[in-house]
Amino acid sequence: MHFSVKTIATALIGLAATGAAFAQKTQLTVYTALETDQLKAYQTAFNKVEPDIEIKWVRDSTGVITAKLLAEKANPQADVVWGVAASSMALFDKQGMLEPYAPLNLDAVMPQYRDKKNPPAWVGMDVFGAVVCFNTVEAKKKNIPVPTSWKDLTKPEYKGQVVMPNPASSGTGYFDVAAWLQLWGDDNGKGGGWKYMDALHDNIAQYTHSGSKPCNMAAAGEYVAGISFEYRGYTNKAKGAPIELVFPKEGLGWDLEAIGIYKGTRKLEAAKKLANWATSKDAMLLYGKNFALTAQPGVAPKLAGIPDDYEARLVKMDFEKSAVNRERILAEWTRRYDAKSEAKK
Repeated sequence: MHFSVKTIATALIGLAATGAAFAQKTQLTVYTALETDQLKAYQTAFNKVEPDIEIKWVRDSTGVITAKLLAEKANPQADVVWGVAASSMALFDKQGMLEPYAPLNLDAVMPQYRDKKNPPAWVGMDVFGAVVCFNTVEAKKKNIPVPTSWKDLTKPEYKGQVVMPNPASSGTGYFDVAAWLQLWGDDNGKGGGWKYMDALHDNIAQYTHSGSKPCNMAAAGEYVAGISFEYRGYTNKAKGAPIELVFPKEGLGWDLEAIGIYKGTRKLEAAKKLANWATSKDAMLLYGKNFALTAQPGVAPKLAGIPDDYEARLVKMDFEKSAVNRERILAEWTRRYDAKSEAKK
């Protein structure tokens, strides 16, 4: 059989084109602390817009992902950090680990929910804020009243009935601690915030390594009060758990889930596409199904059980300050309270 040079050349061009089509799928390694029950919906929606970008998730709780990224600084593995607390993002930015980028939808994002620089190192997605998941059935059996404040949780009737996340492994735990220190004072371990945590510690049954777990434990009736965040409280209550969502009156700690591009990624164009989508209205509509506040205003529908003045109840958080003091605060917290932490897997 005789092939002309032209036929062979045409066949080779065809093969090259087929190869190029296969090669076009870009894999982005995305480090995240997003809840596992949210990942699929976000990924599916993104892939409808960008079918040629495949996401490889590396998921853990905020503290673990933060520590992992810091440890890998000399040998980066991530392309994008998506759904990680802004307090951690501020820390990565200080370490020169993020590639500043202004996504297409930046103007629609409220200034308080993004990095102040232009272009920003990170952009917020949604707010996750403190809640106490309170099991009304168990509380009735034990004759424990519904708390209305953080201070209530230090009363004798709550002894051994409160669980909260460890701030070294959980972003929720860290924003609680940061908020209490902001409300009542830090003073290098001597302030009112630490005095409050000393009193709370007496009533704590366990510090968990995840922000969701205390609410799950309260929902299951293992403990009466689980300090958690509003997404988990809202979803557990929606599933029929006998819990009331308590938003303590002194003010709520909170953080932002945010997205940032990792400096030095070899897949910068794909990373920018993900950042564009993650800050778009379509993405905000999805976040709004889970969270009461999104970084673009007026997008989230009203969530059942979340107070109308929720945003006004949020403590004024300083992410830069949270980032700068993180190591010292966590070392102090660990020294004082870690004995009640659940064993690490």
